[in-house]
Amino acid sequence: MSGSIVPDANEHLATGWEPEVPLDDTLVRQAAHLHASWPTTVAKASGRPWRWTDDWAGGFVADRGALSNVIVLLRPTADIGTVLDEVAELIPSGSPYFLLSPWQAPDLGPHGLVLLGHPPLMVRFPAAHDIPVRDGVELLEVRDARELAVAERVLVEGYPMPDLEPLSPGDLLGPAILSPATRVWLARVDGVPAAVAAAHLHAGVTLVEYVATRPPARGRGAGAAVTWAATLADPARPAVLTASDDGRPVYEAMGFVALERWSAWLREAA
Repeated sequence: MSGSIVPDANEHLATGWEPEVPLDDTLVRQAAHLHASWPTTVAKASGRPWRWTDDWAGGFVADRGALSNVIVLLRPTADIGTVLDEVAELIPSGSPYFLLSPWQAPDLGPHGLVLLGHPPLMVRFPAAHDIPVRDGVELLEVRDARELAVAERVLVEGYPMPDLEPLSPGDLLGPAILSPATRVWLARVDGVPAAVAAAHLHAGVTLVEYVATRPPARGRGAGAAVTWAATLADPARPAVLTASDDGRPVYEAMGFVALERWSAWLREAA
């Protein structure tokens, strides 16, 4: 190797999180922007406020529900207090929000947030697979507002999200969300709505989100069917998700692998 490996004092050493860096610089960067695109898309579809800055992105979807309002950090910051002040301008005082960070620092506890854990970021690289549909299970892609209202109800009861009750159609998922970039699947078991999952395509990757199965239908294959449908929404793209530790083995069996752990925080409702 010829020449010096010591950088020039005036040379900028890229971290990979600068706004001008291409989204596909790393898969983790793609995943961060993909996760950020999800809450802003949900908010837009409901006609609700949203914001995207160099530091964070998120949407104000509902005044209740711990998982309704999602904020995603987009780069490390030395001034997290200013970032959270900006978030507070979007999410009114008294309403909760869920904050997802690709980093395990800084500690947001002194700012009034509660640490929920460090969920693994998981990826499944493109590989052919048939969607498993057991006897008694009907899988369909949601196409209209009526079907979306059914899927929304399954999500709230299956996740579960009891703090969103009483639920009216569109409280969480506005019909405008249905598009080539955001797709939703519903599975029925013996004719009864049972499981739901969504796929959101952005930054060259697919996010698998809102996977939920009603308790009476668990173990019948409905959850697997919708999860596979979302994972394979674009078979040529990698699929990513943030999993719970309990759910991790399920995704590993599908071919997902853990890349790293992120941090999940909650500002509780007042």
